[in-house]
Amino acid sequence: MTEATQTQQRGILISEAALQHVMALREGQGKDLCLRVGVRQGGCSGMSYMMDFEDPSKIQEKDEVFDYNGFKVVCDPKSMLYLYGLMLDYSNALIGGGFQFTNPNASQTCGCGKSFS
Repeated sequence: MTEATQTQQRGILISEAALQHVMALREGQGKDLCLRVGVRQGGCSGMSYMMDFEDPSKIQEKDEVFDYNGFKVVCDPKSMLYLYGLMLDYSNALIGGGFQFTNPNASQTCGCGKSFS
């Protein structure tokens, strides 16, 4: 993990609301985990966002690591090409609530906001 790229600039931005929600979810896991964010083929617009908790020991040397007061957000280099500048937000609204991705690299976004092209 010490060889992973520790980046001070924020290639992936997280709102305070999203960070608080992610931290609460991590506490429910009962372990010290980091958040891996990436993309994969699929979804209604061609690419879909993915995020999941993982053990910090799985951070690879080429991964980008963003530190938010001790909480690490990790992204692989290939996904970073699509996600640089991404803003991850969270809303607890009854309609349209949940995690929201604002991606400056997306030319199109689907109605649900979970995929892009």
